[in-house]
Amino acid sequence: MEKQNQQSEWHYQWSRYRQSGKFLFEDWIYPTRLEDFKNKTVLDCGCGSGDHLKLVAMYAERCVGIDLNSAEIARENLKGYRNVEIIEGDIATLKLDEKFDIVYSIGVLHHTINPSRAFNNIKKFVKKNGKLIIWVYSYEGNFLTRTFLEYLKRIFFLRISKKNLERISKVITALMYIPIYSIYLLPLKFLPYYFYFQNWRRLNFQRNFLNVFDKLNAPTTHFIKREVIESWFNGNEFIDVYIDHYKGVSWRASGIKI
Repeated sequence: MEKQNQQSEWHYQWSRYRQSGKFLFEDWIYPTRLEDFKNKTVLDCGCGSGDHLKLVAMYAERCVGIDLNSAEIARENLKGYRNVEIIEGDIATLKLDEKFDIVYSIGVLHHTINPSRAFNNIKKFVKKNGKLIIWVYSYEGNFLTRTFLEYLKRIFFLRISKKNLERISKVITALMYIPIYSIYLLPLKFLPYYFYFQNWRRLNFQRNFLNVFDKLNAPTTHFIKREVIESWFNGNEFIDVYIDHYKGVSWRASGIKI
């Protein structure tokens, strides 16, 4: 079994940047609402810098965050939250004695070396009648990213210094504003990433830059097909399953464990 090693790229990213944009998290966990976390025990699988936990901790009774690369960053970011605990570990292999009312993994499974193995491990942490929520990049709708961008990342972006990658990401972000605020304002829904760029216009430059940097900085990225999501949330283990192709480029999915 291949082991997920620590990746310095994530430590660098989350030591410098924060995930602003409450509406994005709310969109990614939909149809679950933040209010649904009230008085619940919650597990964040791949908590990064802990910014999502900050939102959840305002409602939940107890929160635990797991991260392999930036646990100490999340601890520092959440040191004022007494109902939050951070654990360093690999979500694909970690063993926990505790089970939770809600387990979520937002934007993480597709960056593991084996997303299915990671999913099958985190589902063990969900209580009976508890909820599991995920958000991952989709195979469908990401042809340009899967081919052109991932190729450039392997041969160039992952080989240069992080400072230069930041500079390039800022230039790319600035250039993207030109089509997004011109041709993409027209009702041309057939254009690639048309619905995705609706969110772009709701975010500030720094958050859009982070989206670009994140895609170029990630050392491992998988794009998940709908059939895989459906197999994860199979009827033998889950009820009330919700699967939605969010903005045409990602899957948001959830289910109640039986």
